[in-house]
Amino acid sequence: MNVDPFGLERWFAEYEHEADVMLAESGIRSLEAGRFDLDPGEVGYVIPTNGDPEFRAKVGDRYGRSADEVLFTCGTQEANFLTFLSLVASADPVGEEGIGTGSHAVVVTPTYQALHAVPEAFGEVTRVELSPPEWRLDPDAVADAVREDTAVVVVNNPNNPTGRYHDEARVREVYDVAAAHDAYLLCDGVYRLLASDPQEPVASFGAHGISTTSLTKAYGLSGLRFGWIAGPEPVVERAWRWKDYTTISPSIFGQHVAKQALGRREGRILEENRELADGNRERIAAWVDRHGLEWYDPASVNAFPTVPEGFADAREFCRTVVEEAGVVLAPGDLFGFPDRFRIGFGHRRETLEEGLDRVSAVIEAHADDSDGSGKDAAGDGGDAAAANDATIDGGS
Repeated sequence: MNVDPFGLERWFAEYEHEADVMLAESGIRSLEAGRFDLDPGEVGYVIPTNGDPEFRAKVGDRYGRSADEVLFTCGTQEANFLTFLSLVASADPVGEEGIGTGSHAVVVTPTYQALHAVPEAFGEVTRVELSPPEWRLDPDAVADAVREDTAVVVVNNPNNPTGRYHDEARVREVYDVAAAHDAYLLCDGVYRLLASDPQEPVASFGAHGISTTSLTKAYGLSGLRFGWIAGPEPVVERAWRWKDYTTISPSIFGQHVAKQALGRREGRILEENRELADGNRERIAAWVDRHGLEWYDPASVNAFPTVPEGFADAREFCRTVVEEAGVVLAPGDLFGFPDRFRIGFGHRRETLEEGLDRVSAVIEAHADDSDGSGKDAAGDGGDAAAANDATIDGGS
């Protein structure tokens, strides 16, 4: 088994810790721990290791599924990993639990690298590319890509990096394609609840629907590393078997705080986070327009604009921005689009505004340089990298 290096994480490792502002982060700003009771009692394993049964039942209710159709995981990353292990890494076309499996996955891209790199490490992946400027999901293209040995079709919705929220009708068409081929539709819905009008989750569509998510992106609780799989019991059971070899049980602290976040506090948390996202979306829209960039107006807190004039590609642009202005952006070649970059806008407003001002200074300086004027990269405000400290909002 060979897995490609995780390009986005390597990029962060190179620049994130020494930068001033992290505008490549793709989630909402983090909540303060003081909002929660942090004492779980005895610090041991969560028993049973798939998670508290009563809590799993409450999470399952969100999908019309039972406690045995939910597995708590270490974030969405582990949820996706265990699902791929359960469906694509099996040697049998039909597993002993009657799960249809295979060596092939269809993955809608661009997307978070783990969603295609992990199944590619186990088997074979066919990518169905979304195209700018609309990044529209095409069920017919998915149908053309599905084969006899397809185990799973993979989407994330809203999409990372584009921010496109695929229409529920189209997602249901893709579900029907998967079900007709005895495959599963896996939807990473980690940004779903940031939308003002969230769609029904894929795990509620029927027997072939699997949803993965966590409290990271929409709730502002990335440090909990708390997520889950919701789907058919045989798939969840097999994923639990694999989990015994990864993290064994979810974090007891994570489960303790998650119960609170998904309880009476949930409405207020999501209301605050959506309000922040909506306000910041207006700010990023004005900023994109100011610099004449092209983008798709996103439903999540990721934007995927084109690279400004004066730079050869996204890698050169993002490297220049972090080295001259201390701001981390994500180059689009990490998602297969070297003419675009990902910028997150789920930050605290002062952090976002500071970061956007610094990036603007770099864009304007290099535009002036191309005209031969040689204006300093910090614009009228001095050295951008030496500006007042800004909050670093980390993550993927």
